[in-house]
Amino acid sequence: MNKVSVIGSGTMGNGIAHVFAMKGFLVNLVDISQEALDKGIATISKNLDRMVAKEKISVNDKTQTLNNITCFTNLEEGLKGSSLVVEAATENVDLKLKIFRDLDKYADENCILATNTSSISITKIASVTQRPDKIIGMHFMNPVPIMKLIEVIRGYKTSDQVTKNIMDLSTTLGKIPVEVNDYPGFVANRILMPMINEAICSLHEGVAGVAEIDTVMKLGMAHPMGPLQLADFIGLDVCLSILQVLHDGFGKDKYAPCPLLVNMVTAGDLGRKTGKGFYDYSQGSKELIVAFKK
Repeated sequence: MNKVSVIGSGTMGNGIAHVFAMKGFLVNLVDISQEALDKGIATISKNLDRMVAKEKISVNDKTQTLNNITCFTNLEEGLKGSSLVVEAATENVDLKLKIFRDLDKYADENCILATNTSSISITKIASVTQRPDKIIGMHFMNPVPIMKLIEVIRGYKTSDQVTKNIMDLSTTLGKIPVEVNDYPGFVANRILMPMINEAICSLHEGVAGVAEIDTVMKLGMAHPMGPLQLADFIGLDVCLSILQVLHDGFGKDKYAPCPLLVNMVTAGDLGRKTGKGFYDYSQGSKELIVAFKK
């Protein structure tokens, strides 16, 4: 396995491409527009520059990493010769099902198709393909070049051999893979999202303010960032989507998204990527400025 296709050049996709390319894999990075690809490559280059500045890699390492990545706007062309595809598109079930129908059509017969989904059923994704035994979840954590964990999620028909191949590959990437089964939210988001949702509910009900809630969790629970800051980092729309998957999948009220979260997403305040969520990022300051006002 020396060539990998990554579908999507956004935050997760360019991070995944970065990690594979740094380990010597040839990477086909695929997106629907050249503009999106250019932005993704610029992000990879910037992140590599940080590594050079910290003397973690050399300038030659950066050059070789970038040389290992080829960009495509045509899906069929971008899949040629790849033995693994990692899909990293938006967390939207209809979009992912469409992508996997196309991947199944164009990818080589023995190619493994992985999804970076953080909550959507691997079994459901596999059901629209003719290779359910070769469909698997590779849930990388953000930021991908730094975070060590990969949740490796087995669908109902994922084969033992495919699971072993992806577990071994994840180790080759310098990551720590953890095998989990296919239930809503898997492990990471089944536990994380209810905590974030409860933090939003605490804010919504006036228990405490944004900074106060985050400070309690940072200082009291030793979390590196508070749950509201983390929600902004993930994207409030993504948090809402995952909670909806959990709520639909389990049918339990404890997974119902907080009305405040629904309203903020509806209003377009999605967190860091839009410049405003629970905090204000519009000035580009590294210091957190509380943006939420009742």
